[in-house]
Amino acid sequence: MSYLQMLRMPHFLRVLSGSWMGRLPMAMAAVSIPLSLREAGADYAFVGTAAACFAIASALGAPALGRLVDRVGQTLVLAPTALLAAAGFIMIAVAPAQHSTVLTGAVLAGLFTPPLEPCLRVLWPDIADKKQLDSVYAVDSAAQEMVFVAGPLLVSLCLAIATPVTSLWLQAGLCLAGVLVFATAAPSRRWRPTAHDRHWLGPLRKPGLIIALVAPAGAGMAIGTLNVLVVSYAERHEIFGGAPMLLTVHSLASLISVLVYGAVTWKMETRKRLLFSSGGLLLGYALLTLVPPPVPMFGIMVVAGVFLAPTLVSVFKLIGDLAPTGTATEAFAWLVTLFAAGNSLGAAIVGMVLHNGNMHLAAACGAFGALGCLVLLASGYRLLATPARELSTASH
Repeated sequence: MSYLQMLRMPHFLRVLSGSWMGRLPMAMAAVSIPLSLREAGADYAFVGTAAACFAIASALGAPALGRLVDRVGQTLVLAPTALLAAAGFIMIAVAPAQHSTVLTGAVLAGLFTPPLEPCLRVLWPDIADKKQLDSVYAVDSAAQEMVFVAGPLLVSLCLAIATPVTSLWLQAGLCLAGVLVFATAAPSRRWRPTAHDRHWLGPLRKPGLIIALVAPAGAGMAIGTLNVLVVSYAERHEIFGGAPMLLTVHSLASLISVLVYGAVTWKMETRKRLLFSSGGLLLGYALLTLVPPPVPMFGIMVVAGVFLAPTLVSVFKLIGDLAPTGTATEAFAWLVTLFAAGNSLGAAIVGMVLHNGNMHLAAACGAFGALGCLVLLASGYRLLATPARELSTASH
């Protein structure tokens, strides 16, 4: 299926653009909150505390909101969370020098981040045919890559024309606008929870799904390692554009590869494709441990990026197939949380290793995360084939 045909599918562009717009504030927050607090005179200890409050609240809130969507539907969750998250950003913008207000706003914005990402993924089987899902998930993954490119750029634009606080107001507006566009689309409005046997573990009662959720945390750890490692690398080597240029090459390689991946009609089953792409990811991060000069380093960025997005696309497909009936939104929300947890762990570990000045060992942290992902997928390979016509989609 061509991407042009896909864009012409009813509701496709609307739900994708609404979700994309509504997710931008979360990509902006990692930059806008620290900058706004520093401008207000906060020390780095408080900046770190506020950023941690936002990140931890986001991680805790995602699965809970996902489960709530699976119980009551999308609109009843998306509308109030958009208002609460926007209120959190506004609280920080209005009083960036008041610590208690900032922390309350950070927790509010994080905890009630609208679950647009999981909500979007449970809608795809209703919008596209099953045979089109690989292509649709590929576009979804490409859009996700662009969220994390565009978010910081928007903050930079706000800095160029106004102040860091302006970006917080923009985040509140984008959060509300994105949810409005998405939640008023017909597929979201008509989506209804599927009747199912409720279990306190939700989707986590299925072993194959647990593997499909936990393994990507290793990939997240690799990315978290890379984000910090390239900063240290750029300080030691003369590179045009510095660390951002290395990350841009990585992101562009990932973006191009996923668009190619989505254009192919695959006959190989999803779990096998996931195993191959995870192996490629490990190769890229193993090469990174060489810490070569700049020219080959750019080549390694390409190798690592090429295998990232296809890995995530296969994960999306498996989660959709393996999630027990009526738990798909929560399952996709767990993916968001666990990937982010792996990312944070990688960044924290590599920061401590780099403090001792060992670049090769720091790069090995990323390879270790990619290896963990591959080993977990390989060891649970049979479980990933669990037949799941326990559909991950809701009833129409």
